[in-house]
Amino acid sequence: MLGPLLFPMGVAVDTLSGPGYLKRLSQNHLVAINRSEPTRTKGGRHLHNVPLHMKTYSATPRDIEHHWYIVDAEDVVLGRLATEVAKIIRGKHKPMFTPHMDTGDNVIVINASKVRVTGRKAEQKRYFRHTGYMGHERFMPFETMLAKHPERVIEKAVYGMLPKTALGRQKLRNKLRVFAGDKHTHAAQQPKVLDLKKGEK
Repeated sequence: MLGPLLFPMGVAVDTLSGPGYLKRLSQNHLVAINRSEPTRTKGGRHLHNVPLHMKTYSATPRDIEHHWYIVDAEDVVLGRLATEVAKIIRGKHKPMFTPHMDTGDNVIVINASKVRVTGRKAEQKRYFRHTGYMGHERFMPFETMLAKHPERVIEKAVYGMLPKTALGRQKLRNKLRVFAGDKHTHAAQQPKVLDLKKGEK
């Protein structure tokens, strides 16, 4: 009689136990399958036609559905806000996340002028830009930026967490809408409220 036969991926087929009897996928994962009759695993559970190979799921345009969320930035830490917003825009909160596809949702941020930072970042943090002329670097303190252009504070924080690719520049950046006050122009989209203050203590 034939002994165990070795198959790819570390699966052993034991011909002594009947046709199609598979076992030992890994050290802690013992599986027994019989194509003709249901068999039991080591824990006694029944299995039917467990596939040997798993296919990597890749989302297609017809599978993707985009939603709208609204976030109130009042008294929320800038970094905590940016990470959550970037995660939603990227689509990593969905099981169908596919790196090269736009699976994310649209995010509206209100009260951008009331966002807060920790420590001494309000005095020490500076934003850099360059005019294009030699030696013409320009630095703007966080407090000045928040007073003049509060939308840019959140935009720069979120953009820094998005991929620097064509997908990030052409698609993902357009999913963020920031407003300095509590009014926005996207009521027609019926955004869902996303509360980021639950996890903060």
